[in-house]
Amino acid sequence: MKLQIKLALYNTLTKLAIIVVTGVLILFSLENITYSHISLRLNNKKDAFLKNLSPGEINQILKQQQSFTNYNILKEEFIFLKPIPYQPDRQPTQSFSTQRRTIEKVTDNYLILSYRFNFEGRSYLLEIGDTMDAVIQLKQTIKQFSLLMLVVALLLTLVIDLIFTKYLLAPFYRIIDTKLIKVNDPLNFDYAKIETSTQDFRLLDDSISTLIKKIADIFTLEKQFIANVSHELLTPISIISSRLENILQHETLTEDTENKIFASLKTLNRLKSIINSLLLISKVENNQFNKSDGIQIAQVVDEVYHELEDRLEDKQITFNNKIKYSRTMMGNHSLMHTLLFNIMNNSIKYNREKGDITITDYLSNDEYILEIADSGIGMSEQQIEKAFNRFEKLETDERDSYGLGLAIVKSITAFHNIKIRISSAKNEGTAIKLVFG
Repeated sequence: MKLQIKLALYNTLTKLAIIVVTGVLILFSLENITYSHISLRLNNKKDAFLKNLSPGEINQILKQQQSFTNYNILKEEFIFLKPIPYQPDRQPTQSFSTQRRTIEKVTDNYLILSYRFNFEGRSYLLEIGDTMDAVIQLKQTIKQFSLLMLVVALLLTLVIDLIFTKYLLAPFYRIIDTKLIKVNDPLNFDYAKIETSTQDFRLLDDSISTLIKKIADIFTLEKQFIANVSHELLTPISIISSRLENILQHETLTEDTENKIFASLKTLNRLKSIINSLLLISKVENNQFNKSDGIQIAQVVDEVYHELEDRLEDKQITFNNKIKYSRTMMGNHSLMHTLLFNIMNNSIKYNREKGDITITDYLSNDEYILEIADSGIGMSEQQIEKAFNRFEKLETDERDSYGLGLAIVKSITAFHNIKIRISSAKNEGTAIKLVFG
């Protein structure tokens, strides 16, 4: 889940918790305040009633064949007075209760104040009630309104948080996108600072730039070292080769000496080939080649086939060219030739006698895919993982392998933005796919 979504959800859930707790407190407070207010009003009515109480008024109320007196036409309040068994030592007591009462055929919930007292040598029960339906309806209305406001507030909060966090994290995502995801070559890194007012993002930007600068410096030193050493080694190798070839011109050499010189020349040629391969990798990785050639893939495959035709015949390998599409790309023709040559050369080198090599192409999701499959010895999963490492060789009797062929292939594919995939199984062959965007 993206950081922006996490922040928005966190803020929303936090505010949800605050709103719910606040809403519950308000509802309880409202209920308590309402009960307190009605209770105070009932007490005031009781005090007013007792203040003006007289024997004549009591008799008048009791003579009325009614158990209540309406204070308004809505029947929201009532007063009930009746005599109860007399207790000389009775102390005035009062209590509150919620009951349903029917007044003139209208039944409501009432909060009732019950007051027991003595007056003029007699005991009475005074009940003063106030309807609770209005309070209940008010509570229900407030609950519904609170729920509606809660939903609206959450939606607004979520939208506002998403917009705000998107704005807040925009510099962070620009840093990730421009300085990490799209960085394929530290030497071409963009050190321009991302505009942001957030100090943490500035620190992140500066830290990444500093780290990439160190990596680029180390990368440059490594490439320069390989290139310089390779150049320096080629000169003495060429000198030694020339001297050995001159020695071979002497007629006084014994057969054993000639064999040793030939072996030395072969070793020097092998060393020279390794150095040239390393130089090629270094030049490709340093972008020392142009990519201005229009390359026809099928034509390059045909060129490589004719170049390797003798080797195919030596091992009696059947070559199946099933290319159907005429694909043209911009790049370096020489490097593309080297790329396909190394792949097809490996397909021959690690193939079995009378095996086969099949080249096919197809389109998938707007991508052109060239597949080179052979019936050779194949590779295990561990070997596939290390296939592009330099000087990584398969365990075979092949002596001409230096373990640099696929390393060169990897450098050239990266230079041309070509994806390369290997699928293989032991003793079942290998298939290499080149995916052109």
